[in-house]
Amino acid sequence: MKVLVIGSGGREHALCWKIKQSKNVSKIYCAPGNGGTREVAENIDIKPNEIDKLLEFALNNQINLTVVGPEEPLVLGIVDKFEEKGLKIFGPNKEGARLEGSKDFSKMFMEKYNIPTARYKSYTDYDDAISELRKFNYPLVIKADGLCAGKGVVICNSEMEAKKTLKDILVDKEFGDEGKKVVIEEYLDGIEASLLCFVTKDKIIPLESAKDYKKIYDGDLGPNTGGVGCFSPSPLFTNELKGKINNILDRIIDGFKSEKFNFKGILFIGFMIVNGEPNVLEFNVRFGDPETEVVLPRLKSDIIVLFLNTIDGTLNENDLIWDNKPCVTVVLTSSGYPNEYEKGYEISLNEELDNSIILFHNGTKFENTRLVTNGGRVLSITSLGEDIESARDIIYKNIEKIKFQGVNYRKDIGEIN
Repeated sequence: MKVLVIGSGGREHALCWKIKQSKNVSKIYCAPGNGGTREVAENIDIKPNEIDKLLEFALNNQINLTVVGPEEPLVLGIVDKFEEKGLKIFGPNKEGARLEGSKDFSKMFMEKYNIPTARYKSYTDYDDAISELRKFNYPLVIKADGLCAGKGVVICNSEMEAKKTLKDILVDKEFGDEGKKVVIEEYLDGIEASLLCFVTKDKIIPLESAKDYKKIYDGDLGPNTGGVGCFSPSPLFTNELKGKINNILDRIIDGFKSEKFNFKGILFIGFMIVNGEPNVLEFNVRFGDPETEVVLPRLKSDIIVLFLNTIDGTLNENDLIWDNKPCVTVVLTSSGYPNEYEKGYEISLNEELDNSIILFHNGTKFENTRLVTNGGRVLSITSLGEDIESARDIIYKNIEKIKFQGVNYRKDIGEIN
């Protein structure tokens, strides 16, 4: 069968890499792809939000399955358009994608179905929002309602900072229409955790757990990023915590049934664990990055079978078979990331990487015959190991072999105190 993967990051490279292992697949396309996906797929010069072009390509090339990586095309309704033409596509439809596309909608869903989450209120008017800041303690969290390319969440430590953030979003339109509404919510102080789940026909089936690192600097210092490291499994997921999370998953699927969501795809749940109790921070409706880069190498099952069984509603928990070996990834970033950074620097390998290293490309491209940087997150250096420590040791031994101007990375990924 022929498969189309939509997206251009490390998540999409990991998906293409895993799909390539399926005996059911004869050809993989990636739109638009990156410097790494071209090793396992044919890159197609179509952007993820160019839905009509993607649909035309899928029809003309008789694509048997499309897998959507990023959230934007899902929120725009790519699944609905493909299904109208009788095409198989993995991901939730436009209605289900609202759980990520609107933070207000997702919070209302949580509240309606008694899913533990931070206290919140939504506003469209700047003066109304300002007048009700007194109802929250500091720090507090202000979120632009829409996608905002992952940049619409601000933790405010003072009234001055909160007022400035509200002005930026509601008055100065920093995020355009994606910021027409804001959510103000209480700040939860705890430990972040996340869980990827398959959702299919009134079932929600968790994948293996992972712990990612958001802060740019060692010791969890500095600004938040899209994720600069990760490992799986997470020691945070004890049997006790899993039991509490399973109760939340039951409430989520009950909500899906009540709302008649025809949700077929991935639900990525962000948790904050406060005094041992899980609270839901957010829903995403696609694979996470860099979580995908450590979860998929541990998956022994044929991922195409999992995708097809999810779409037709026959997926069961025992379809997911896992390698017991843990997996670690360390992300190489461009100097300046997550703020301003430069692109176009040549990437070179001083010597061959060990066979155990899996090199996922996040932000790379080829210029003529040169592989160059093309993003803030550039490469995810990944390895399985007998334990977390041995996996991270392999990575850090190999990471020095990779060179480009301004390369940065955290030195403490996978350290377990």
